[in-house]
Amino acid sequence: MTNYNQLVEKISKSSGLSVEEINRRVETKCAKLSGLISKEGSAQIVASELGISFDKEKLKINELMSGMKKVNLIGKVISIAPVRNFTTKSGVESKVMAMTLADETGNVRTVLWDTNHISLFETNKIKEGEVIEIGNGSIRNDELHLGSFSEIKLSKEQIANVKTESFSPERNLESVKAGQNIKNRAFIVQVFEPRFFEICPQCNKKAVSNTCVEHGVIVALKRALLTLVLDDGTENMRGVLFSEGIKGLGVEDSELENKELFEKRKNDLLGEEFLFEGSVRSNNVFNTSELIINKVSKVEIDPLIEQLRI
Repeated sequence: MTNYNQLVEKISKSSGLSVEEINRRVETKCAKLSGLISKEGSAQIVASELGISFDKEKLKINELMSGMKKVNLIGKVISIAPVRNFTTKSGVESKVMAMTLADETGNVRTVLWDTNHISLFETNKIKEGEVIEIGNGSIRNDELHLGSFSEIKLSKEQIANVKTESFSPERNLESVKAGQNIKNRAFIVQVFEPRFFEICPQCNKKAVSNTCVEHGVIVALKRALLTLVLDDGTENMRGVLFSEGIKGLGVEDSELENKELFEKRKNDLLGEEFLFEGSVRSNNVFNTSELIINKVSKVEIDPLIEQLRI
């Protein structure tokens, strides 16, 4: 509810109405719309009805909320992913690129769809570590998306202490959607046999028979993939882990490669509860959603008890 509370405070400050009055109007709007939109969405409608617009306001990253349009912010580029080529449904060749922007309040994965914007990074006109200004972006599935009507330019502002730790909101499995980054506390109810594949040591892309598409003949590295079924009490979901995630479960490489050792470890894991972080994606083969897990943590009891006391 942090973002919602921040939004209500902004509306209260801009309108001169009390926070209690804004909350009352939001609740009335939610009831009138029969819960069809979120409280954040209802608050945006209330703001519009009061003649308040945040279109030109520069937001902090921790103020971003799903569904926001015309987002303006300033952030430091802390990572840049390789440009990917793809073909649209109409057969047009295009590009997409992702980067991570951060400020002192948080960070957000940012997706660029316009080739003119992408060329700024391809030609090193904008580099990692530089501060940029974003205009007219939109928030979809916890990501900032920039299209042809968006703006990107270097900023003269300095951001010294940025938050580089990834943030994933806690969500129940029954409410998640493909594309969301989530954190979820769940039990392991099924563990499948590990699968192995090869990657190129230079680009980390999949290799076949010690051959990489980009680097030719190589000495490939062996990597494991482990599939689980998670259950958090609201729903169950297939989870996929790679090296770092597997280590988070306490599973060693020697156990993955030895059937007898793996069977013992598998039995130990069944019924165990962990905190999983990752991104939800659609699995077209099984026609369902699955969680690509990038971090696994033990559940710490004391912090949970403290949260219940608040």
